[in-house]
Amino acid sequence: MTVNPPFSSAALRSRDTVSQEESIPQRVSLPAAPLPEGKQKRAGFYLPVRWKFALALLAGLCWMGFAVYVADAWVHDLSVAIGPVPAYLVIYGIAVVPGFMNAFLVVSLMLDRRPGARRSDARYPGISILVAAYNEEASIVSTIESIARQMYEGPFQVVVINDGSSDSTAEKLASLSYPWLEVLNLERNVGKANALNAGLSLVSHHLTITVDGDSYLYKEALHNLVRRYMSDPENTRAVAGAVLVRNSRKNFVTAIQEWDYFHGIAAIKRLQSLYQGTLVAQGAFSIYDTALLRELNGWPHTVGEDIVLTWAILERGYRVGFAENACLFTNAPDTWLQFIRQRQRWSRGLIEAFKAHWRLLFKPRMTTLFIWWNLLFPYMDLVYTFAFIPGLVLALFGIYWLAGPMTLLVLPLAMLVNYLMYSIQSKMFTEQGLTVRRNVPGFIFYALFYSIVLQPACVVGYLQEIVSRTKNWGTK
Repeated sequence: MTVNPPFSSAALRSRDTVSQEESIPQRVSLPAAPLPEGKQKRAGFYLPVRWKFALALLAGLCWMGFAVYVADAWVHDLSVAIGPVPAYLVIYGIAVVPGFMNAFLVVSLMLDRRPGARRSDARYPGISILVAAYNEEASIVSTIESIARQMYEGPFQVVVINDGSSDSTAEKLASLSYPWLEVLNLERNVGKANALNAGLSLVSHHLTITVDGDSYLYKEALHNLVRRYMSDPENTRAVAGAVLVRNSRKNFVTAIQEWDYFHGIAAIKRLQSLYQGTLVAQGAFSIYDTALLRELNGWPHTVGEDIVLTWAILERGYRVGFAENACLFTNAPDTWLQFIRQRQRWSRGLIEAFKAHWRLLFKPRMTTLFIWWNLLFPYMDLVYTFAFIPGLVLALFGIYWLAGPMTLLVLPLAMLVNYLMYSIQSKMFTEQGLTVRRNVPGFIFYALFYSIVLQPACVVGYLQEIVSRTKNWGTK
């Protein structure tokens, strides 16, 4: 038994600068939505974010100390078989470090109090939406139509970059006649980063949003994303939206990923946003400051262009937020091979980010802790792949060096983590008029066996980035 850690158109106009007629949007203090008659707002105790961080850090260190004490005999027994240094590396990578992370996550989620629903009488700022599409004939029309149904009050444009698609994506786009839609048809496939940069040259507003070509924006998604950006602290320059699985009913592979997006990915972004530095404003659905995008020369030509760009924003000292109620549904990989390749690309992106922005490891801010966490992920994935999975096989033959009664100690904490994630996300779903569907088999596999596929795939991704210079389009 393994426990998955929750982390682990034709019109083409040239615009080189933002329109001077539009005033630069300012951060505004949005008033809370009025309470029902007869109810009065009760002043609650406010705990500063730095105190929350300190308490979560203390809890993580206490749990880590407990784990070190309990694992001492385990390390001793394993040392007899493989030596003391490998034993410490294996046990700490399996139990001690992940235990610290889970304890930190539990306390942080318990202390997190996201702002409630907010409204503003201020004019909505203009936004430009970039949709990079490569062979998206099956979904591009529904993606654009989901944008049309948003009823966004401010001025906006949508630029679809057809990145040399070989299917009927161009014909599908030509059939659409929205006045705010522009289509840029590239003659050949240049990759997602270059496609987005081509679209960036056409952006006419101070805020730029990226949307994947096979996605569906849920109601109020644009409003909620822009509201979060405008009401977040002054130094915010990007906000990630909440990406969920659109095709979860297709097969068992997508059913499992439904929980990964709903549970793990959303919880980690929420945690990082609490401490003022979401590490990935994903290209599937995020909002950015256009001027900063241009200052950074747009998206880098990398496998993980979104994480590398986000880290560039963080290295400049800016904040990246997360709008948990700005929901977009996207198609997840529907075969294990596609899933493995996707996670390999994500892992390559992490290594690319460290190569380009290693200085973030030494910036004195709360989010630096998560940069160090990411630095430990390759180590933990290697230990899991080459030690714990073989340990599971040995346990089947009664050899409990790595997987046995001691590993059951992580179950209570893992159950608490999953309970908190489910409770928080379910509340957000209810507020948005969504329902968490019954997907028990998918959750069981996600919670107990997902890592057996996920972490070896990540290891291959790390190795690929070390030995390969090829930068392919990929998906997601």
